[in-house]
Amino acid sequence: MIHIKDLRSSVELFKALSSEVRVEILMLLQRHERLNLDDIAKKLNLTNGAITQHVRKLEDSGLIVTETTGARHGLQKFCYLNEKKIVVEIDSEEQADNLYEIEIKVGHYVAFDVQPTCGLATKDSIIGDFDDPRYFADPEHVNAEIVWLTRGYLEYWIPNYLKADRRIEEIQIIAELASEAPSYNDNYPSDIYFYINGVEVGYWTSPGDFGDERGKQNPDWWPPHLNQYGMLKLIRINPSGTFIDGCRISDVTIDDLQPFDKHMIPLRLAVPDKAVRQGGLTIYGKHFGHYQQDIMVRILYKSSFGH
Repeated sequence: MIHIKDLRSSVELFKALSSEVRVEILMLLQRHERLNLDDIAKKLNLTNGAITQHVRKLEDSGLIVTETTGARHGLQKFCYLNEKKIVVEIDSEEQADNLYEIEIKVGHYVAFDVQPTCGLATKDSIIGDFDDPRYFADPEHVNAEIVWLTRGYLEYWIPNYLKADRRIEEIQIIAELASEAPSYNDNYPSDIYFYINGVEVGYWTSPGDFGDERGKQNPDWWPPHLNQYGMLKLIRINPSGTFIDGCRISDVTIDDLQPFDKHMIPLRLAVPDKAVRQGGLTIYGKHFGHYQQDIMVRILYKSSFGH
């Protein structure tokens, strides 16, 4: 997912999307997953030279990636979608003075209850042994960059930096998530629940535990037969309800989470016993998966004086 918070810095991306031909190329890649330049040119009835120019602009914007591989008739350039979702915050500049943003490392949980299959790893090595919940208490867990479990939960603390005259208007959480299957399984649904300040705000059904391609951030030693990446999800809780990627998942509002009167705000990610689809949970940090980030949290607030 491309998360745009500064419109000025994204002008090149908007230019790339301003062409009907380039939008058609994206739609073709969405349907076919990968195509070479000859295929794209034939489907759009354009010359290879024209397609090359359009592909270069899409590549420069980060929307697609290209790969040159050997074929029977020489080298061929194949195109793939790099990002499948774009989130644009039009009003982020206006809110800049009334928010704070932090990243919580995947291993910085403060409480846990996990059941195998489970495990965790730093960017350098596995912590302890696979499928042994005891290692979630190992002091090294704070350096973990990937964690996985079949059932249970991980709880994190979001620092509460608000002064007494300020009120939280919205909480945003962005994290790369997936199910947890033995090895990996792209079709392995799991209901992942979210709790904030002790309140269940809703759940998202992860479609699988993905391993069809290597995670872009994965360290070299990470085995190819294990899960590789997740999906970047944006959870928002505001006065209108709770949303994931803009789709409502519950009617729980920010008022239902009040009061925020402690020095921290508990955030729990779980696959509870009540989940219909218990396909596990994997959380990817900065050095695993496709996205170079940990758990991103944004707190938007207003003062009691209206600004």
